[in-house]
Amino acid sequence: MGKMRQCSRSGCQRSAVATLTYVYADSTVVLGPLATYAEPHSYDLCALHAERLTAPRGWEVLRLAMPDGPPPPNPDDLLALADAVREAAAEPPEQPSGPGTAQRTTPPPLESPTERGDGPSHATRRGHLRILRD
Repeated sequence: MGKMRQCSRSGCQRSAVATLTYVYADSTVVLGPLATYAEPHSYDLCALHAERLTAPRGWEVLRLAMPDGPPPPNPDDLLALADAVREAAAEPPEQPSGPGTAQRTTPPPLESPTERGDGPSHATRRGHLRILRD
């Protein structure tokens, strides 16, 4: 299961239950159930902040029906969970041992650019890949 999303309001530590989206072309604020995926141009709100939401002067607030509680488990979700538990409990296949079988070896540690002798020009270069937290 995914991690619970927090309210987008600064300083609020509550779990999000609604998603707020602005429709600038119509001067409308749409508040509805929590979106499946976090979108960059929408805001997740907790129940308290969703209830207290006000729109800018001249804008309309469109409140979509909110569910009373969390959705019931889907049978497909339960089957997927049961399959995952079965796979985890299954014994791993036995590895043949004896002469002529390949043994698993640890790869050598990575070298820094200065150890390879590429010079200082590559030592300070930053890669284009970054690690993002969930």
